[in-house]
Amino acid sequence: MPPQSGSTNLETLPSSGRVHVLGAGPVGLLLTALLQSVEGFSVHLYEKRREYTRTRMVRLGSYLVADSVESYRDDHIDGENIEAVFDPAELDEGLAFRQSIPLDLMTLLRGWALGFCPLNAIERSLSDLIDTRRSNGVQRTAAVVSAEDAVAMLERGDILIDCTGSKSLLRDHLAAGSDEVERGTNTLNIRLEYALVITFLYGQTYDCNEYCKYYKNIENAHYKFIPMVHRTHADGSVSHVTGIVNITAEDYEAMPSRFDGQWLRSNFPDVAQSMDRFIDKIKQETHGEVLGDLEILRIPLDLYRARNATSRQWLTAGHSNHPFASSPVFLAGDSAIGSPYFQSISLGFECAMYLAGLVAQRDLPLRETFDRYELYIYKQWLRVYMQSKMIKHNKDLFECVDDPLALLDKLHIY
Repeated sequence: MPPQSGSTNLETLPSSGRVHVLGAGPVGLLLTALLQSVEGFSVHLYEKRREYTRTRMVRLGSYLVADSVESYRDDHIDGENIEAVFDPAELDEGLAFRQSIPLDLMTLLRGWALGFCPLNAIERSLSDLIDTRRSNGVQRTAAVVSAEDAVAMLERGDILIDCTGSKSLLRDHLAAGSDEVERGTNTLNIRLEYALVITFLYGQTYDCNEYCKYYKNIENAHYKFIPMVHRTHADGSVSHVTGIVNITAEDYEAMPSRFDGQWLRSNFPDVAQSMDRFIDKIKQETHGEVLGDLEILRIPLDLYRARNATSRQWLTAGHSNHPFASSPVFLAGDSAIGSPYFQSISLGFECAMYLAGLVAQRDLPLRETFDRYELYIYKQWLRVYMQSKMIKHNKDLFECVDDPLALLDKLHIY
C-alpha cells in the first residue's frame, strides 16, 4: 500500500548524511570500515566497550575473498546450495563489489581467510584500521544504547544498521503495525538441539575427520564428543580444538551457562567420561596432553532469521510519523540470520559487504534497496538452512550408526 498523503518517506537512500552502526563486534566494525570509504557519509559507531576479550579461534570462509564464481562455489557441499539459490547475475554483482573494497581492508580479509585466528585479533585489526585512516573519520561512542535511544537519535534521512548480534536490539521493532513490541514477533527460530560446546588446547598437532570422529566415539553409547566443522587449528605444536556434545533438555536446565571440566566431572560424570574417552584416544595416537582446563558452554543450538531484515514494512504501512518511515533501518550479521553449526562471522561479513554495496548505490529507489536486501538475506537463509539441516541429519545418523534398526528409522529412501 502506498504511503499516506503527507508522508515524509524517502524515495531513495540519501546521497550524504549520517550512518549509525549499532554494535562493534566484527560485523559492525567491518561495515564501518566499508562505509567509511563511501564519500559523503558520516559514520557513527556505537559500542558497549572497546576492549576485545573474545579469544576463541575463528576461520573465515574462503568465499569472502573469491575472485571468480568458481572460487566462490569452491566448497563441495555449500557450492551446490549456492548454485541452486543464487542467480549468476547476483554472484557477479557480489564479486564486482569485492573488487572495489579498499586494499587495506582486503589485505586483512585475505590474511584471515588463510587459516584460524583469534576473534579479538580480527576485531582489534578492524578497529585500528578505522582509527588510522587519515580521511573520513568515524565518530565512536562507547555506551549502552537501548532501542528507545536508537529510535530517538534518528533524524530524517539517517541510516541505522543494527549489528548487535543474536539478541538483536531492533529486530522485533521492524515488524510494523504497532508501538507495542512483542518479543520474537519478527524472528523465525528453529531449535535444533541442546549441546555443550567444549574447547581445549592440545599439546600436539591434531586434526579430525569423519573417520576420527567415529572411531574415537565407538565406545560412547550416548554422549559423543564431535569436533565441529573446521574447529581444529594447529598453532605450531599446539592445537585448538572445539567440539560439541548433544545433551537433553533436562541436562541443559541443570547446568550453568559456563563451567570447566572439573565441574562437569563432578556433576555429569557420564558426559565427562564420554569426552575423556575421546581425548584419551587422541593421546594414544599423538602422545600429547591437554593444556590447562576445558572451557565449556551449554547452549541451545538455534537456526534463525529475521522475517523482516529492513524497515520496509514501516515504509509501506502508512506510519508516516514513525522515525523508521523516514530513516532506513537494516539488520546485519547475527541480528539478521544465524546458524549454530558453523561460525556465523563469515556469513555476517558476506551480508555486510552486500549491504555496503547497496548503500553506495545512491540512485537506487529505496523500495528497491529494501527489496534487494530482503531477498538477499532470504537467499542466504536458504543456503544456511539447507546446510544446517544436512549437518543435523548427518549428526543424527552418526549417533546411531552402530544400531542398524535405529539408523533405518532416521532414513528416508525414495
